[in-house]
Amino acid sequence: MITTGFALAGVLALAACSDAPAAENDDASAQEQSAEAGAESPEQGADGEQPELPEADTSDVPEVVAEVNGEEITGEDFTVLYESQFQQMAMESQMTGEEPDQDQLKEQTLESMIGNELLLQDAEDEGYEASEEEIDALIADAAETAGMGSSEEFIEAYEEQGMDEEQLTEDAESQVLINQVLAQLEVPEPSEEELRETYDEAVAAQEGAEGAEGAEGAEGEEAAEGEEAAEIPPFDEVRDDLEADATDQARNEAALDHVEDLRAEADVQTHL
Repeated sequence: MITTGFALAGVLALAACSDAPAAENDDASAQEQSAEAGAESPEQGADGEQPELPEADTSDVPEVVAEVNGEEITGEDFTVLYESQFQQMAMESQMTGEEPDQDQLKEQTLESMIGNELLLQDAEDEGYEASEEEIDALIADAAETAGMGSSEEFIEAYEEQGMDEEQLTEDAESQVLINQVLAQLEVPEPSEEELRETYDEAVAAQEGAEGAEGAEGAEGEEAAEGEEAAEIPPFDEVRDDLEADATDQARNEAALDHVEDLRAEADVQTHL
């Protein structure tokens, strides 16, 4: 919810388009490995060709999908975000063989947009402001995430999607404000005991996986040898990474709790 809100729906759509070739390459690599192992992927047909990706169904999206304290969330904004989310899920479905649940994804997308609107309204109530430098920095980060060389290149691609630079700037400004709200939330620091517990669980999980592979015979032994090369480093070497992950998770939970508090006092009407 924090990083895929409606404020940067256009950014997400572009990122999804930019990531598509890489995803296709990953699929091709996975299919090649599967063929070498003598197995056929569940979604691959007898002729070896990939089926076409399913299409997002937006026929039931109204002009206004929700109202949050009187502020409308338009069906147009919803469709941009939903289609980008659906594209990612559809590509994942090629690997799993499971059809995307569009109803569930629409509900999740709408809840994400409502949560971001609540956070944006909270930022405005608190008097937060987004500077030009912060907006430019966010757009530059989005350009890098989308694999583009510069903000200018990113803006051009954004406009090719039928949107304009002014809208991108407004969306980026909204996201900066939301980020300011999230930065003010109290996030507890993980204890040394919690970090140790997380590390021990990771080590135990790897040992269990290696044991299962070893029981499969010669092929299992070869796989186990491959896993050994990627053995988890000592605790001291990964402690900072564990702490960063735990802090990110705590920040996400704090954000969700804050949205729940805001929603409990808000007037939210949905029309989807």
